[in-house]
This record gives sequence, C-alpha cells and structure tokens, in this order.
Amino acid sequence: QVQVVESGGGLVQPGDSLRLSCAASGRAASSSAMGWFRQGPGKEREFVAAISWSGGRTYDADSVKGRFTISLDNAKNTNYLQMNSLKAEDTAVYYCAVDRSRVRTASMTSQSYDYWGQGTQVTVSS
Repeated sequence: QVQVVESGGGLVQPGDSLRLSCAASGRAASSSAMGWFRQGPGKEREFVAAISWSGGRTYDADSVKGRFTISLDNAKNTNYLQMNSLKAEDTAVYYCAVDRSRVRTASMTSQSYDYWGQGTQVTVSS
C-alpha cells in the first residue's frame, strides 16, 4: 500500500505563487512516477504535471507551461509543484498520484496512477 498526502493549498490572489507538496509513503512508494491532477468547479479532472522517478523527466499541461514547475526529492519520496503567476482559472482541488508502473517516464493519463491523495484546495481570487 502507498499513502499519498498533499499539502500547501490555500487562498491566494491572482499573480501570487503557491507551492504544493506531496509525500508518498509505504513499501511501494519509492521508484514510482508521480503526478498532479486538478478538478475545478463543474469541470472534469485534468492533468497538470508529472515527473519520472529517474532521469528527472517532467511533463506539463499546456495551460500551466512556463508557470508551474514540478520537482522531486527522491530521498524523501516527496514531490513539489511550484505554481507561479496563478490565475483564477487555476482554482481547483489538486490531487497528487503515484504510478508504480513507471520509473523512467511518467504518464499524463489519470488511469495510469494507482494511488491518490485526498486533494488540497487551491483558490485564486481577488
């Protein structure tokens, strides 16, 4: 089993920055790709960013390119999503997920992920 816990959400103003953290624990937590998805009000869950366990390959949705950066601390089994220049449309519940089947790459498809966190709310509003 893998436990996934997100933190760092909150209420910010447009243009502000926020950093989300995702800690994965459990026997299968290490050597797994990790990703972020989000679900805004009345919207379907969508891919945000992902990172491979080895090689540091990262993937970003077009809507966040140049604004969001995902990184990984392998020693801590923790990844971070640095979100800059936040917009109102970034408002959503952000979910972190773990994909045990991938090490050198990461998937942008939610069905690939085995374990999910409870989500953390990010609200961007003036």
